[in-house]
Parts: sequence; structure tokens; C-alpha cells
Amino acid sequence: MRKILLAAFIITAGFTFIPGPEVLNDRRQGELIYRKPLEICGTVKSGETLFNIFRRYGLSMQELLMLKEASASIYRLRELSPGQPYKITVDDSNRINSFVYWIDDASILNITRTESGFCAQKDAVEYEKRILHVYGLVKDNLISSVGEGRENLMMALQLSDIFRWDIDFAADLRQGDVFRLVVDGLFLDGEFKKYGDILSAEFVNNGETYRAYRFEVSGKADYFDADGKLLRKTFLKAPLNFRRISSGFSQDRFHPVLKISRPHHGLDFAAPAGTPVSAVSDGTVVFSGYRGRYGRLIILRHLNGYETYYGHLSRIENSIRPGRKVEQGQVIGKVGSTGLATGPHLHYEMRVHRKPVDPASLKTRSGKTIPKRLAVDFKRFRDKMDSRIALITSPLFASASGTADK
Repeated sequence: MRKILLAAFIITAGFTFIPGPEVLNDRRQGELIYRKPLEICGTVKSGETLFNIFRRYGLSMQELLMLKEASASIYRLRELSPGQPYKITVDDSNRINSFVYWIDDASILNITRTESGFCAQKDAVEYEKRILHVYGLVKDNLISSVGEGRENLMMALQLSDIFRWDIDFAADLRQGDVFRLVVDGLFLDGEFKKYGDILSAEFVNNGETYRAYRFEVSGKADYFDADGKLLRKTFLKAPLNFRRISSGFSQDRFHPVLKISRPHHGLDFAAPAGTPVSAVSDGTVVFSGYRGRYGRLIILRHLNGYETYYGHLSRIENSIRPGRKVEQGQVIGKVGSTGLATGPHLHYEMRVHRKPVDPASLKTRSGKTIPKRLAVDFKRFRDKMDSRIALITSPLFASASGTADK
């Protein structure tokens, strides 16, 4: 796979003449003649299409159609994204030699002219991996604690996904909580571009320490605790990400609409209307529709007599119908305020053999562990990661370890 460097792109659109291997050393009329390919480099502007770019530089519309046909099965060229770099090389006759487009952080579209026309392929961006050490101190919420920028946000989401079976990152976080990460840093031409996989993580939440280790079993990577037990559990801690609990489990709650005290066998999650709601566990749909004070409601049945209720929804996904199977984490509806509700929120209940239980107190394990044949390898990896975690004491947010080994 060819390595394509970001340095090949020039951010300001325009013409750049680069001497290539086509330099001719023969002299004509006493002058040295160079045949230099012409490069048109730039970044896609908001609302700009490839048609606009070709028209601006007087390029052939017929060749534009040929490029689109060549790449149709790989990437649709009408879907150019603002801010993404591109490079077009043309010959002396203004014919296209090649077109290169940076699709995203992971892949690049390369289209080159051949004897029979244009040939397209998608190349992976080959980053250099360096292990980074990250330290974070929670002051308000996880997002504000990881620092600014899209890459820090994506790392925070990855961290919350790892511990989402144990920690509610809206309701459970406390000021002074600490997290330490060993994470792949992806570099291009010596410059940091983004975070890769979190290799190991430690999160101290309200005095309790949680640890996670990324380890491959039968070609599939997952996260395990220090004892080699899979972190993934039967039930998610909550059906929403980055939300706050507006009303906790209670046997005697003053209902804001009915103005009376009555049992409130569930949790209310305040969130903007339209926020996706996920199934907390694999299960079967037993009800989806409108039911009195619940408004739009979904009821899922799980193993061992468990049922979960999702009420006040603004929308139920089309595929969520009685008898249908759902998977843990699958989006089943959207937050709303239907039924007896003062504003947008999700009412979430859990019942065991029809008796209400507090979802926040539930702790269920998947039971899966590292296979015995891999136990020694896992212990070696765990101890290596623990040694790295122990060294992360700096209040600085992130620092490169300067090594690419694991």
C-alpha cells in the first residue's frame, strides 16, 4: 500500500510547478528544456463541487465524468467535504494525469490515468504510531476535562464507551475524579494528527478505581479488567450518553404533573428532544406504541425475567415492533415529552418478574474471561500497562512517550 503524505497537499489553492522525472537533458537552440507536470492543489470550500473546481481551472468536463465513473464503486465524487485537500496533476495539453483526494483521516482516493482510461483506488493513510500518556482531572464533566479540539472529544467518547457498563459519565462523576490513559498517538510527518486506540485506562471515580486493558482474543479486541474479566456486562449503566438524571428512583415522589405523591419506579434522564435512546441489553420487543402517562413507550424483554421500559419518546424507530430482536446499544427511539411530562426527558424503568427494581443498583457481569491459553500473555501485557499508568502523575494533559513499541 502506498504511503501518501499530507505534505503533498498545498492548503492555498493555486498552481505549483514541480520538476519531475520528465526533465529532458537534451538541448534545443542552446537552451535546457524541462517538461514539468502541473499540479493544482487546494482544499474544498463550503458548497464547492468538483464541477466548480474543474470549471475554475478550465479542465475537461468529459474527463470529470470519466473520473466519476472510475471511482463510482469506491467513492462518490459528488460527496466532497469542505476543508478536505485535493491535488490534480495535468500534462502540457491540460489533460488529467491524476486526481488525489483526502477522503478523511484514514483514507485517500487516488485516480490515475492508464492506457485504457482512469483507474481508482482507495489507499489507507499510513500513520506512525507512538504511545502517549494522558492524564486528566475532572472539574465539571468529562468533555470539559479532556481539553479542547475534536481529537480530545473523540478520545473522551472512546473512554466513556470503555467504562459505560460501570460509570454513568453524567451522574456518577465527581469533581476531583482522575483518569490516566495509555493510548496510541497517530503522527504524520512527525506531526500529531489524532488519537488511536486506548490501550489501557484507569479511572478513579468517587474513590473507586476502575481499570481496563485492550486485548485481542481470536482476532477481536475487547476490554478486560485486571482479573481478565470482560468489562462488557449484560446491562449498560444507562440508555443515554452524556446526560443528567433529573429524578432518581423513589418510592414516594411528588409528581410534577399530577401534583400528588406516588411511587416513581424508574429514572428520568433529562436530555434534548431527539436525543437517541439505546437498548441497555439484548432483548425482544414486547410493546411499542402509545400507552397513557408513558406516552410513546417501548418495552423490551431480556433474559432471566428482566424487562426495561423507555417512556415519553418523541419517536420510535420503524424497526422496533413487537417480536423483533434488539441488540445492546442499538438505537430504539428518540427522547421526547409525550404522555405526562413537563419537558423532554426519558423515563427509564427496569422490572424483574414484573416487580420494579432500581436500575442504578443493578450489577451484572457477562461472565466471559480471558481464555487460559492466553492468560500468560494477558498478564504480561497488563503488568506492562500498569507500569506505564504508574508513571502518569503529571498535571499536563498529554505527553508523548517517544516510543512506538507496545
